[in-house]
Amino acid sequence: MQVTETLSAGLKREYKVVVNQAELDQELNAKLEDLSKRANIKGFRPGKVPVHHLKRIYGKSAMAEVVQNTIDAKSKALLEEKKLKPAYQPEVKLPEDKAEVDAIMDGKGDLSFSVALEIIPDFDVKDHSGLELTRHVVEVSEDQIGETLTRIASQSKSFEDKDGAAALGDRVTINFLGTIDGTPFDGGTAEDVALELGSGQFIPGFEEQLVGAKAGDDLTVKVTFPADYGVAELAGKPAEFATKLTKVEGVKEAAIDDEFAKKMGFEDLAKLKDMVKERMGAEFAQMTGMKLKRDVLDALDKEYTFELPEKLVDAEFRGIWNALTGEMNRSGKSFADENTTEEAARQEYRAIAERRVRLGLVLGTMGEKAGVTVTEQELQNALMNRMRQFPGQEKMVIDYYRKNPGAMMELRGPIFEQKVVDTIVAKANVAEKTVTKDELQAMVQDEEEIPSEA
Repeated sequence: MQVTETLSAGLKREYKVVVNQAELDQELNAKLEDLSKRANIKGFRPGKVPVHHLKRIYGKSAMAEVVQNTIDAKSKALLEEKKLKPAYQPEVKLPEDKAEVDAIMDGKGDLSFSVALEIIPDFDVKDHSGLELTRHVVEVSEDQIGETLTRIASQSKSFEDKDGAAALGDRVTINFLGTIDGTPFDGGTAEDVALELGSGQFIPGFEEQLVGAKAGDDLTVKVTFPADYGVAELAGKPAEFATKLTKVEGVKEAAIDDEFAKKMGFEDLAKLKDMVKERMGAEFAQMTGMKLKRDVLDALDKEYTFELPEKLVDAEFRGIWNALTGEMNRSGKSFADENTTEEAARQEYRAIAERRVRLGLVLGTMGEKAGVTVTEQELQNALMNRMRQFPGQEKMVIDYYRKNPGAMMELRGPIFEQKVVDTIVAKANVAEKTVTKDELQAMVQDEEEIPSEA
C-alpha cells in the first residue's frame, strides 16, 4: 500500500492510497479458491470447479467485494499508522474516470482511492476540581401537595343539577338546529348534547352566548365559522343555531378525603399524599439537575476554545435549522414575527451549533480520560423509556433501534454526557440554595431552548 498525503490544513486531512494489482489479484484468487470448495456448478464435481472458470463467471462480482474489503482494511490501517482520530466516518472516493474503475474491476489496474477526513482537535483537559456550583432545590410543601390534589380532583369532577342561570364552568344539555341563510346544513342539528361552558368544544362565541340562560330557555345563537374550519362549505360563513336548554348542572366539588383517595386506587389519603409528594420531588429534582448541568456546560464553554471539525458543525447546524424552520412553517410564523432576520438567525444558531460540537468534544475527551462507560443495562433502560413514548408501537421502536446502530448511539450520547457531568459535579464545590418552585421553573425556562431534529 502506497500512501500520499494530499492535504493537511487545520483539522482537514486527505490521502491518496494505491494498492497494486498483484495484491488485488492475490486476494481475488484466494476468494475464488475458497468459493471453488463450495461451488456446485453443472459439469463439475462438487468442490472441483477450476478457479479460472469461476473467475469467468463470478470475477467481477468477486472483485467488487475484494475492492470494498480492501478499501475498508487499508483505510483502517491508514488511520492506525498515522495515529488519526477521525471526527466522523472518513469519506472514501474511487477515481472519477470510468475507464480507470473498469480496469480495476477487470483486474487490469492498481486500485487507487482517496480518504478525506477531519480529525478530532487536540486540546488539554483542564482540572475542574473545585469548580464553584450552586444546586437550586425546591422543598415540597403541604400547600403544593394540596394544590396538586385539588387539580387532580378537578380533572375527575362531577356535576349536579343546578337552579338558576348557567355560568362558565357549568354543564348544560342542549338541543339545536343550525342554519345558514335560513337553510339547515349537514351536521348542524343535534339533541341532548352535554356541553361544559368555557371548554371551547363548540365554535368560538357559541358557548358564551349560553351564559345566563336557564333550563327551558329558547334562544338563537349567532356565530361565524372560522375561516380555517375543517368543512370547506361552512368555513367563514355566518350561521344561526336555534337552541333550547333542557338542563343546567353545576360542578360538584369533590371532597379530598380517604374516599377520594380510594377512588384513585390508594389505601387512604395519606398514601395518596405520599405519592404526590414523591412525584413532585422527582419533578423538582429533574429541574434541579437540568439547571446544574447547564451551569457545568456554561463553565466548560468559557474554558475551551479550539478549532472545530467543519462537517460536524455543519451537520449540527442543519439539524437545528431544519427543526426551527419546520416548527415555524407549522405555526405560520416568520423571522419578522420573532423580531429578527433569517441572516441574523442563521448566525445565532450557527454559534449554538459550534457550542454544542465544542462541548461534545470536551465531554467526550474528558469521559474517555476518566474511563466513563455506558453499560448495556443503561442502554436498555433508555430504550425502554423511548418505547413508553410510543404506546402500541413498541415492536416497531425496538426493530428500528436494533437495525440502526446510529440510532443506538443517539441513545448512548445523553447517558454518557450526563455521567461525565456527574463526575465533574462530584469533584466540585457545590453549594445548596433553596428556591421556590416558580423561581426554579423560571431558571429552567429562561435557559436557551434550542430545537433538535426529531
